[in-house]
Amino acid sequence: MNNLGKNIAIWLIIGLVLMTVFNQFTKRQDTVGQVPYSQFMANVEADRVASVEIEGNMLRGQWLRGKLNDGSAFSTYAPFDFRLVDTLIKHNVKFSAKAEEEQGFLTQLFISWFPMLLLIGVWVFFMRQMQGGGKGGAFSFGKSRARMLDESNNSVTFADVAGCDEAKEEVAEIVDYLRDPTKYQSLGGRMPRGILMVGSPGTGKTLLAKAIAGEAKVPFFSISGSDFVEMFVGVGAARVRDMFENAKKNAPCIIFIDEIDAVGRQRGAGMGGGNDEREQTLNQMLVEMDGFEGNSGVIVIAATNRPDVLDPALLRPGRFDRQVVVSLPDIRGREQILGVHMRKVPISNDVEPNVLARGTPGFSGADLANLVNEAALFAARRNKRLVDMEDFESAKDKIMMGAERRTMVMSEEEKKNTAYHESGHAVVAKLLPKSDPVHKVTIIPRGRALGVTMQLPEEDRYAYDRQYLLNRIAILFGGRIAEEVFMDQMTTGASNDFERATQMARDMVTRYGMSDKLGPMVYGENEGEVFLGRSVTTHKSVSESTMQQVDAEIRRIIDEQYALARNLLETNRDKVEAMTKALLDWETIDMDQINDIMDGRDPRPPKTPPSKPASPSGDRPSGDAPAATTTPATEA
Repeated sequence: MNNLGKNIAIWLIIGLVLMTVFNQFTKRQDTVGQVPYSQFMANVEADRVASVEIEGNMLRGQWLRGKLNDGSAFSTYAPFDFRLVDTLIKHNVKFSAKAEEEQGFLTQLFISWFPMLLLIGVWVFFMRQMQGGGKGGAFSFGKSRARMLDESNNSVTFADVAGCDEAKEEVAEIVDYLRDPTKYQSLGGRMPRGILMVGSPGTGKTLLAKAIAGEAKVPFFSISGSDFVEMFVGVGAARVRDMFENAKKNAPCIIFIDEIDAVGRQRGAGMGGGNDEREQTLNQMLVEMDGFEGNSGVIVIAATNRPDVLDPALLRPGRFDRQVVVSLPDIRGREQILGVHMRKVPISNDVEPNVLARGTPGFSGADLANLVNEAALFAARRNKRLVDMEDFESAKDKIMMGAERRTMVMSEEEKKNTAYHESGHAVVAKLLPKSDPVHKVTIIPRGRALGVTMQLPEEDRYAYDRQYLLNRIAILFGGRIAEEVFMDQMTTGASNDFERATQMARDMVTRYGMSDKLGPMVYGENEGEVFLGRSVTTHKSVSESTMQQVDAEIRRIIDEQYALARNLLETNRDKVEAMTKALLDWETIDMDQINDIMDGRDPRPPKTPPSKPASPSGDRPSGDAPAATTTPATEA
């Protein structure tokens, strides 16, 4: 309503200015057709004037139509002439007279000064806007941009948050304190100054903060860390001061700062002094949270997924007293999250959330919300009234393996090579004892890959043993080895497999201490600068001879697993051939068909017939696209 009133006032001022200009223009219209008074008298005496209207000193008339005149109108300014009337009567000129309207002193003053006063008023209005009289004025940069939430515009409660029971218990204590502080104060307890919520992206940190606001029923100020710092020096510190001043006026209240790592990075990590503004903002925040003046009644809740880059002074007790870890949900948490999101979608009776939760390890809350949304989109695309299990399986495949690219044209030779490649991954994965079960194999191009072998762990994994990592390396080499053994060729499609296998072997030697020769020691320690992302500047604390031993040990691991995978594929040629034939016939095979092939049985036909294969003619895909990627739900 305030913005509407301001807009109406501005348009009224513009209208008044236009009216004033128009009035000035109409007054000057009398000068059109004006003639000198001497010419007018000469025309009267020559009988060329038809009529005259006398209004004060202004004469308006009409020429007599004739050879020299066309009967047009004219005007002239007449001085005091007592002979005028006699001359008009003598020459038979029709004339009339009316008294000149006399304007009062105030009217004349208003008319003469109104344009100037209007310009002054417009200038004052815009200056007030620039100085902060309006929202977002040029001089209002120091004002806090925190948005205040109350019960009317925030309906999120703890019932809408699932999958993070431990984190919910931690923050529920804050809500209980705000509702009944005497229960804690009687035992000498004080309200925590701040809570830092840490977790991977999409785990629900911001949603949990909204739930705190909805449950506590106290004023809740929400702001992002990037809203503090702008191009003008001193803006960030001024906004921090203004935000805490507003919060103290509404205490008890909660301030929520999302992505606090934007202003809370470790000080002194910049280059060339270009980050003084950010450091001033951080210093002001440190003082406001726990400085000389207390801020009793104000609780600061912050969220970040980069706690390693935060300044130590920000993390000490008295500022952020408590760190709440919002981790990825386990299988029970995923089932609860799916239940929350499925409330808004018409679900068929065959949908089993526990099965979906078991098949989505490593998914965050945001991933599961996206899964439900994609399943609803698939159901709408198929003109269904309910979302069934088939839609959820299609959505899961799209998220985990990428969208299908059925219009991509592949030659028969390239499709056969991709089928052998994926069969190599799948057969090695089925023959190794500690590998994850193979869930699905497809040679339909998905995302950036020409084919995908998807493995899903039977349960959530939080740590990986040595044998599991060695098996992962062997499985990654299975695709290239199948190309060599069965197609007698090498393609660029295995480049991504080699990158991941090499990195995994390097981590086993340099980070995990899984090498008998080099022992439990970290090699190639990375001590990068915090502000530069810890990866730009790397200080190597290892000698050249030791690095040679590291490279030799990585080579040994890779060679051993390569030889293991090659031996498995050469001794199980029949299984690779059978799986390749099934892939060429059906394009996609699932776990049951894979088990039939590995047990020596004919694979059962798929439930849905495969789509019509693309024509073998057309352009080949780019060589840098991987022909196969083994996509586990959680990588080491």
